[in-house]
Amino acid sequence: MKINLAILLTLFRIAAIPVVVLLFYSPLEHARPVAAIIFGIAAFTDLLDGWVARRFGQMSKFGEFLDPVADKLMVAIVLVMLVQDNPSWWVDIIAMIIIGREITISALREWMATIGERANVKVAMAGKVKTVLQMVGIGFMVYQNEFMGLDIYGIGFKFLVAAAVMTIWSMFVYLRAAWPYMQLDSEA
Repeated sequence: MKINLAILLTLFRIAAIPVVVLLFYSPLEHARPVAAIIFGIAAFTDLLDGWVARRFGQMSKFGEFLDPVADKLMVAIVLVMLVQDNPSWWVDIIAMIIIGREITISALREWMATIGERANVKVAMAGKVKTVLQMVGIGFMVYQNEFMGLDIYGIGFKFLVAAAVMTIWSMFVYLRAAWPYMQLDSEA
């Protein structure tokens, strides 16, 4: 395996997770905003690593595997922290929707790969929109503090609600694409 810039960006995203966790729980005055900034930088690398891989010919099987793992780890871990920090039923339900969808679609992609049809459930625009809304929402909720009189946590929560809606929508998009293959499998 050759380590290239695209893979380094993905590895940075994974390495940022424990830093975000430590800062999230730190009693230091500005720890949560710093955690949010690091989360935001890590989230940006999700856009950047794919671009770098395509632009500079650094696409690899390992990178294709590692990228979604890094995303799902980062999102799931931080969502669990947000639920623990504010155990309201709305935050709980949104976290369940997002984490549940990620598990479902990962399993669907794995199954589609076993039947040679993984390309039919490749990342769609709905999934990309969901990811952006999710990352902004989570980042703002991690930030938590007010900024220039704005309720950053509340704004982040609204983004996360929009992400949950897109999460459900994108899951249906992927399931609809896989549905013909599920029908064929059930007839065999």
